[in-house]
This record gives sequence, C-alpha cells and structure tokens, in this order.
Amino acid sequence: MRRKLTEKGHTPLQNGNRNDMVERHLLEQLSGFDTALLANTIGYIDETPAAEFYLSAAIQSVTPTLAPSVGIAFTCELDSSTPDNMADVDLYWQQLEEMSKCSLPIVWVVKAVGSRPEHECILGDGMAKTLHSVGCGAMVSDGYVRDVQGLLQVPFAAYCRGKAIHHCALRFTALNRPVEIGGVLIRPGDVIHANDEGVIRIPPSCLLSLTEGATRMQAFERDAHRMLVRTDLSLVQKREAVQELIAEYGFADCVAGKSARSTS
Repeated sequence: MRRKLTEKGHTPLQNGNRNDMVERHLLEQLSGFDTALLANTIGYIDETPAAEFYLSAAIQSVTPTLAPSVGIAFTCELDSSTPDNMADVDLYWQQLEEMSKCSLPIVWVVKAVGSRPEHECILGDGMAKTLHSVGCGAMVSDGYVRDVQGLLQVPFAAYCRGKAIHHCALRFTALNRPVEIGGVLIRPGDVIHANDEGVIRIPPSCLLSLTEGATRMQAFERDAHRMLVRTDLSLVQKREAVQELIAEYGFADCVAGKSARSTS
C-alpha cells in the first residue's frame, strides 16, 4: 500500500492540493516510454504550454546509459560554491528521512543557490549511494556533479549542467518548496521523466491519461514516419496523409486551434 507523507510541506503537492494520482504502477508504465515521445504526447492531449514542462538544453544527462528516470520530485536548495560558507547539512539528512518514508520512486531536484554558479558541485558518488538507499534513483539540478563512474556503478542517474571537480562547504538552505530548474518551475510531488536527451515535468492534468495517449502516439509516429520517408509521394500528399493519421489516432480534436505540433 502507498504511504502518505505528513502535511509539513513534504507531501507531494500540486497547486497546493495533495496529489493522490501517483501510484507506483503508473510510474513503472511511464518508464517504458521515451521522454521526447511523452513530451510530444503532452503537447497533443494537454493544455499546459510546452514552455512550462520541458527543461532547457543546459540540463543534460551525465549518465546516459541509466536512462530513463521516472519519479516524484523531492526539492531542495543547496549552496555548494560560496567561499568561506558555513556547512549545514541538517536539512539534507531531514530530507533523506522523508524520502525513506515514501514508497514511490524519487527524483531529487536540487536548485543551486551559491554565489558562484560555475562552481556548484551538488553531488558525488557518496551522496548518490545514500540517496539510492532510501529510494531515490536520480537527481535533476542546475548545478554540476562529480564521480560519474561511481554514479554509474551505484546506479544513480544525474541530469545537470555537467561535471565539476570539487565544491565549497555544503549548505542546504530550503526543502520542499517550488524551485526553478532549466526555466521550468518544479513543485514537490511533480512527476519527472528524463533520459539521455533531456528532462520534462509531467503536468498533473494529463498524468492519468498519458500512458494511453503515449501508446497511441507511438503508433501514430510509426505510421507517420513510414509515410514521410517515402520518395514517391509529393509534399502535399505527405501533409494530407499525416493529417489523416492525426484524425485516425484520435488527436484531431486535441489539436484543433493549436498551431505548433510535431511528428519528429
């Protein structure tokens, strides 16, 4: 049975309300899909603007063989770069305790808040082992990481700005509140999906319908790509064929009035 966390700001929340939609089997199903395909599907079945759910290209996997990663977001803010700072890891250990009480896969979402952004080293393989032991299998951050070979061995996936060799004193400044990573606001309890091409936040408004929609999207893209690669069809014929496929797979009503859709 799924456990619920307490009401002290570290429950999965969506727009101030408890998110009761997330079940382990749903996350397991989503792990079978490519992140880009899910992003395409969201664009067809949900009204959330794309700019609000896909993170910038600056946030990339440094452990691409471990993808995909799916889990609920536990958020925090960390200063690892400010010179002469006082270390404070009490909040880190508090959050680990909170993670240990969650029965769902977890993605640790870390906002770097130090004074030297290019020196933010958020995590190494020691922290990754600790996080993995309490059910967290991945991290998303606008900082950097180190010990990549160690991360691969844990295994622990990291989606961030790259690698940094060291850090200053680690000072955790906040837990369990919305943070902006890669231009997207991520709230505690948001479902994160990531692979070797990038990271998305799945809008709660389409979470329950996304698996079914993604299954249709897979079939649509398969048939559309077969059509697009043909050399015996004119561009007009290809365009018409794709529009027919959109209707066949049930996306026509979803895209009515929308201007930017992709079969890539």
